[in-house]
Amino acid sequence: DDFFSWCADAQNKSLTRSKIGKAIQYALNLEKGLRVYLDDGLVPMTNSLDERNIRPFTVSRKNWLFSTSTKGADASASIFSLIETAKANRLSPFDYIEYILEIMPQIDIIQHPEKIDWFMPWSDQIKEEFGIKDD
Repeated sequence: DDFFSWCADAQNKSLTRSKIGKAIQYALNLEKGLRVYLDDGLVPMTNSLDERNIRPFTVSRKNWLFSTSTKGADASASIFSLIETAKANRLSPFDYIEYILEIMPQIDIIQHPEKIDWFMPWSDQIKEEFGIKDD
């Protein structure tokens, strides 16, 4: 509260086109969003974890420019996303991908679409089978 009160007071005292004036206006415009983490203890104060999690996509984005086809780029992005989701769910990505490439072709997903849930990185069965154990 003190910070935003200070911003409101300072806004009246600073030139709106100056760098400090723009910074104050920026903070005031985002006040509601900046307060979210105060209302919910589960919301982190920063998005550093999210930034770290998308970094591999950002780095690889330039590589996808040289895919020979749109389908190839889509396939690469899908596999990449699956690997990163496996990591986020504390799975061994290699073992997990090997398993789904081996088992999924044997399942008739068209006839039984509900079975695809079994293969998702967050499914309990997959986590139990391929989860990285804490020592």
